[in-house]
Amino acid sequence: MTLPTPDRDFSPSPSLLATPTLVFLQRQLWIGPLIAAAVLGIIGYWVRDSVNHAVDAQLRNELLTLLHADVEGLKIWLKLQKLNAESAADSEDIKQICQDLIADSRLPGDLVAQLSNSSASRRLADEMKPWLDDSSYQGYILVDQEQRILGSHAFELLGRQKLPGYSDFLTKALAGDSVVSHPFPSLILLTDEGSGHTSVGVPTMYAAAPIRDADNKIIGALGLRLRPEDDFTRILDIARGGQSGETYAFNRAGRMLSESRFEDKLKKILLLPDLPDAKSILQLELKDPGGDLTEGYRPTTNRSEWKLTYPVANAIQGHTGANADGHRDYRGVPSICAWTWLEDYDFGVVTEMDLAEAQKPMQIVRTVFWSLFSLITVTSLVIFVFTVVVSKLQQSARHAALKAQQLGQYHLDTVIGQGAMGIVYRGHHALLRRPTAIKLLNVERTTPKSIARFEREVRLTSQLSHPNTISIYDFGRTPEGIFYYAMELLDGMNLEALVHGWGPQTEGRIIHLLTQLCGSLNEAHAQGLIHRDVKPANIMLCQLGGMFDVIKLLDFGLVKAADAEREAGLTAANAVMGTPLYMSPESITNPDQVDARSDLYSLGAVGYYLLTGTAVFTGPTINDILRRHIDVVPQTPSDRLGRAVDPVLETCIMRCLSKSPADRPGSALELADLLEQSAASHSWSSLEARTWWANRVPHETLDADPSAATKISGPLTPQDGQKITTVLK
Repeated sequence: MTLPTPDRDFSPSPSLLATPTLVFLQRQLWIGPLIAAAVLGIIGYWVRDSVNHAVDAQLRNELLTLLHADVEGLKIWLKLQKLNAESAADSEDIKQICQDLIADSRLPGDLVAQLSNSSASRRLADEMKPWLDDSSYQGYILVDQEQRILGSHAFELLGRQKLPGYSDFLTKALAGDSVVSHPFPSLILLTDEGSGHTSVGVPTMYAAAPIRDADNKIIGALGLRLRPEDDFTRILDIARGGQSGETYAFNRAGRMLSESRFEDKLKKILLLPDLPDAKSILQLELKDPGGDLTEGYRPTTNRSEWKLTYPVANAIQGHTGANADGHRDYRGVPSICAWTWLEDYDFGVVTEMDLAEAQKPMQIVRTVFWSLFSLITVTSLVIFVFTVVVSKLQQSARHAALKAQQLGQYHLDTVIGQGAMGIVYRGHHALLRRPTAIKLLNVERTTPKSIARFEREVRLTSQLSHPNTISIYDFGRTPEGIFYYAMELLDGMNLEALVHGWGPQTEGRIIHLLTQLCGSLNEAHAQGLIHRDVKPANIMLCQLGGMFDVIKLLDFGLVKAADAEREAGLTAANAVMGTPLYMSPESITNPDQVDARSDLYSLGAVGYYLLTGTAVFTGPTINDILRRHIDVVPQTPSDRLGRAVDPVLETCIMRCLSKSPADRPGSALELADLLEQSAASHSWSSLEARTWWANRVPHETLDADPSAATKISGPLTPQDGQKITTVLK
């Protein structure tokens, strides 16, 4: 067959020159920083999220700790006040005074006058003086069972009965319980020690206990007056956190019972009247204004329409908890909080801190993270721009080299094939003028791993010298970075093109071809090499040096070295590598353990294809084909053809296709010997081969089918099933 003439309008293959984008992707220089930025972003997001959760958990724990500390301190104080009230009420003198006052109250005449002039009232004042000298108490009351005030530090209270604010705690005391009342507005003139003004409505509270007679019968109750601004509020202020933390108490109506930390600011934002004696105790409603009043927000609804703040509403429902996500407090300021409800005392307690202050540590973390992320991103962009410039220069150099049709000592003529790893050109040596096939590694595949596999293919193939194995002449890398190797240029076609163009082959010719393949594989196996991709597309049928029907085995790119450690990293562990139609069962199920007998299975499948014109197994999907290789016993060639075939050839093919490697011939040499025993082994003569080559269909007819290529060095793009590298699921 006449060799094609050089293409004078030669232009480099697009896949060889590749696009700049593909080049950049393969260089990987700029991918590293971008991956680093992405990884940093993911890690940063995870870290930020983890830190957020950790900080939130820590804040919740700290808030609950502060809250519990305040509540425990408050409970101790409340218990102490009840004990003091019990101690005072349990005095024998107080009991006698109470009985005397009760007797005086029953005398005819003006009750108030009788009580105020009673000697029992004077004795009561003397008895209570030590208690009042203690700065904790500012007054007292003594009532009978009808809640009539029979004795008091304040004349205005004498004789009055069931007064608002008093009745609640006195009812409990007269029922036998010691009690500390909520703060409530006074009904008489009291002096506000903060402003010095005397007025009605000053917050007051009492610790009260029942008075019992000698028979342990409750005859009245004694109450000691307390100022809520003193110990009650002071205890809640002990564990204030930072610049904005506060703890306060409130009743079921959502009114504050203790003093706010922000009273002066509350007047500025109109939550309290701008008056000297205006107090948050009993006046401040703990409602959400809908926005931050300290930042100038002005509510659009009436205060009566506002809802209770988040922690107050939860506490009133009897819950205890904490929230670090943020809610608006009674000033509208975003805050974190913890809350609880003291059922025994019928009021709630909340601990709060401004969200901005609580999250200051997170702001530092965010600043550091975004600074590092920005630095990595800028670095990636700089490296990317640098890579673009360098890659364009390298691309120009490669393009110039290929445009000049010169690759080292070789002159490129035209593209004659394309394989998995590269493109094959017809060319010739610049000095020897010897026609040569030159395989170039695709630019888009130029990675350290692909280069290693490319070099490995050359190195392994060059170790073989059998006449039925493709010969390697040279290998190198041009100054422009193009990897190549030169090999003999073959005049012929692959076996796939043979069967496609001429159909099933005669038994004698098949034995002749398989015997040559056995020789090539025997040499490779003897050196510990396993081809792993024996198939019609990788087997060339040539006329060479005046000889006809010469076999050449190609494409050692998937060769497995018997010493697998030498090739570590070039083929993935447990990877299925090969072409599905010709793969052995063990190369699918246990690819790391294949041996030379795996190639014999593929060789049997090639023989089956030559004999029947069809593959051993077909299927709608790759997985379906692979599973048939594993599980299904193949149909014999005679059954497939519907006629008898040479029994020795059929037996050899079916033995090669055995599922178990142990049932196959022990070696390629043994298979060749078995084939020689066939009566048809010598039926294909050199004369018949020469005649066939002289009378075969013209090249132009074969060119009409892309699979019938007649000039190739190196593998064609597989037509008998895509070469795969995957893991069978």
